[in-house]
Amino acid sequence: MSRRTFLQSGLAATAAAAAAPALAATKPAASYTGAEIDERLASGRGLDGLTKADLPTPALLLDLDAFEANVARLRDHTRAAGIALRPHAKTHKCPEIARRQLAAGALGICVATIREAEAMAAAGITGLLITSELAGPEKIRRLLRLAARQPDTMAVTDSLEHAQQLDAAAAAAGQKLNVFLDIDPGSRRTGVTAGEPAKQLARAIMRLPHLALRGVHCYSGASAHVVGFDARRTHSHAAMTPAIATFRDLRAEGLPLEILSGGSTGTYNIDPELKAMTELQCGSYVFMDVDYRRIGGRGGALYDDFASALTVLATVISRNEPKRATIDAGLKAFATDKRFGPDAKDLPGLKYSWGGDEHGILDLAAAPRDVRLGERLEFIVPHCDPNVNLYDRLYCLRGDKVEAVWPVARGYA
Repeated sequence: MSRRTFLQSGLAATAAAAAAPALAATKPAASYTGAEIDERLASGRGLDGLTKADLPTPALLLDLDAFEANVARLRDHTRAAGIALRPHAKTHKCPEIARRQLAAGALGICVATIREAEAMAAAGITGLLITSELAGPEKIRRLLRLAARQPDTMAVTDSLEHAQQLDAAAAAAGQKLNVFLDIDPGSRRTGVTAGEPAKQLARAIMRLPHLALRGVHCYSGASAHVVGFDARRTHSHAAMTPAIATFRDLRAEGLPLEILSGGSTGTYNIDPELKAMTELQCGSYVFMDVDYRRIGGRGGALYDDFASALTVLATVISRNEPKRATIDAGLKAFATDKRFGPDAKDLPGLKYSWGGDEHGILDLAAAPRDVRLGERLEFIVPHCDPNVNLYDRLYCLRGDKVEAVWPVARGYA
């Protein structure tokens, strides 16, 4: 099956499941391959009867009850705080999740790459803000092609040279492109320095006839993971205040800036205090991960404002040593950009370490119980964004029942 066919069939999985016949009763549990499940979706036979026990491992799982509660919690918070939400899809890379975020009141979706933007647009997702600079002829060409289909698409720029390239391409295409001024919160990754450098660039952009300056983008990713609520608040206020002052000064000059976009899952209940940002870009709240659990919440050492909805299902494949086991989920199953590995969902005290591409090692010395050969275990992932990018699909569970399979639009090209 082609990837396009897989994406189309996966997005229709929920509807198809409602009218589909049950899986063959003679098939033993845990015997379905990913290809067999994909084929059921492509043929319209659906998912009736499929449970977590039937899935191949390692598999990326989404707890729908936890996911839906997370979406509702942030929706309610932003409404009460009087701030809009444009959640970041770099976390999930999944059009079906974006649809549910929009249905819950989000005014659009942020994406990090042109590939993500194209995948979202192809699925009918609107209000796209691309939060990384798209430089070079190939990416700019794709941006203009996308904006021609979806004129509300917005991109960021942080230099006059880049803005002039965007303007020239828009002129050649006979279009007017929506852009944001990208301001550096201190990370020195992208963005123009707040204050006079940013103001000069904004004024120059206003003179480019084929660009429409819509707002300011300033995302302080470093603030999101500062440990301790009070320290995180201090960091975010310090990072965002210069951009806020610049935004206000430019508006006072008469520049038609409508939007100040930024914020994260770690600062969702901090940034609205600043009374200047118009929208939040939270992304990880839909899934959560070990990294976020460690930063601490407003009232304690564990950040549990949102539930852990994303896990990897793995199988114990070797039990030849006391207090040690091996599972079939290693470097290719979990993101490795953090110093720590995954946490076992229901076995506190169990310690995971990487054992190679296909293997994970479990230290059971402090675990509350032993594990058996062939047993399935779930693990909260270390960092949700890159972990999702390792998989083609999310198996969406309601309890132990597989309710849907949602494709992941991964890749960068």
